[in-house]
Order: sequence, then structure tokens, then C-alpha cells
Amino acid sequence: MKVLVVDDEIDVKILFEQRFRKEIKSGEFDFSFAFSGEEALDFLRVQGQNAILILSDINMPGMSGLQLLEKIKSEFIQPSPLVYMITAYSDAANYDLAMQLGADDFLTKPIEFNILKEKLKSIEL
Repeated sequence: MKVLVVDDEIDVKILFEQRFRKEIKSGEFDFSFAFSGEEALDFLRVQGQNAILILSDINMPGMSGLQLLEKIKSEFIQPSPLVYMITAYSDAANYDLAMQLGADDFLTKPIEFNILKEKLKSIEL
């Protein structure tokens, strides 16, 4: 499964590669990383609909994760990739807005990687 992780924190790449080492090595997951909403859109436009799932931070400089979510759900509709929003702030306003904009799930930081793995493995392609 191709997964695009969008987060302005560069260390997130190392963290995902460590936590999913076995799944990456076996080919179960193929992670790509974008460090801004703009970079994520560029990736999606070049790669087409290859990303099945997008894990996006909400709070990023420039384009926020919520703005990115809105663009993904309006531009990439055949079918739209799943988008899981990730935030350090689990406030109701962000959750409600993310769901209104079409988020498929909402996760809080620090990410519980065991729970995330279960969610990802349960996605039917």
C-alpha cells in the first residue's frame, strides 16, 4: 500500500521508517514523504492516484493540513485517496472541521503506532 505522510517535521520520516521497518522491507507498505501541503499536492499531481492513503499533520506553515484535505478531496476524486488527519491538538473544532471536509480518520500525536498499523492493515483495497 502506498502511503504519503505529510508533516513539516523532518524527523517524522525517520520515525515512520523505524516503526514500519518490517512492513517496508516486506513491501507491505511503501511510504513517501512531503514536508508541506504544497509539496504533497505536487507529489499527487506528478504521481497521479498512486497514493492510496495520506497521513497529514494539521498544523503546518503555509498550507494547513485542513486546506490540503479540502484540495485533495476536490481535485483527486477518482477515487479520492483516504486522508487521515494527525494533530497534537485534539480539540473538537479541528475534529469537526476535518470530518466536514471529508477526513477518513483523525489521529492525535504522539501517534500510537500499534493502533495506526492495525488501522492501515485493515484497509480493504
